[in-house]
Amino acid sequence: MLERLQYISQGLTQAEQKNNILKALDAGATWIQIRWKQAGEAEFAILAKQIQQVCQQFGAKCIINDYVHLAKQLDVDGVHLGLTDCGIAEARQLLGPEKIIGGTANSLQDVQQRIAENCDYIGLGPFKHTHTKQKLSPLLGLAGYQNIFQEIHRLELPAVPIFAIGGISSAEDIQHLIQTGVYGVAVSGLITQTPHLISSIKNLFA
Repeated sequence: MLERLQYISQGLTQAEQKNNILKALDAGATWIQIRWKQAGEAEFAILAKQIQQVCQQFGAKCIINDYVHLAKQLDVDGVHLGLTDCGIAEARQLLGPEKIIGGTANSLQDVQQRIAENCDYIGLGPFKHTHTKQKLSPLLGLAGYQNIFQEIHRLELPAVPIFAIGGISSAEDIQHLIQTGVYGVAVSGLITQTPHLISSIKNLFA
């Protein structure tokens, strides 16, 4: 059973990243995805090793964005892969069956691809405009999620947990997204700025 709320880390520096993740964990986050696009792999590895240890202390999942070989080396809980990153099958071969492997999707076709690749969950978005990604895919909005879920049901596609991602800026956004059929949400800025909202966000899925 996957957590319904993922925190995607934010911060330009290692100190900012670590501070934001610690605040999220203190506030009750149980799933951390380390995403630090400004860092090189060596710098990222230092942060990831520290965060993995902290996540273990809090009993939280630690997921790495992109770096599959580093995920293997550090033995973290899993990876999240973009559409242009390492393939799901290659990551699965390297990491083994027990690790969590998630994949990004922006369209119904991407969702079908991710399901065929046997990923453990899909991050579908972006919901709205977000400043955390430089190359932004077309925005889905609520209507985009509704249409994709309608097609998933119509085509009788296998059930894979789908998380809304990208530009989720309020609890109200999350309430609306839950109504479209998403399994959970992956949130960055909202939790970075207001980590105290974590418990109320979790309650929305209760």
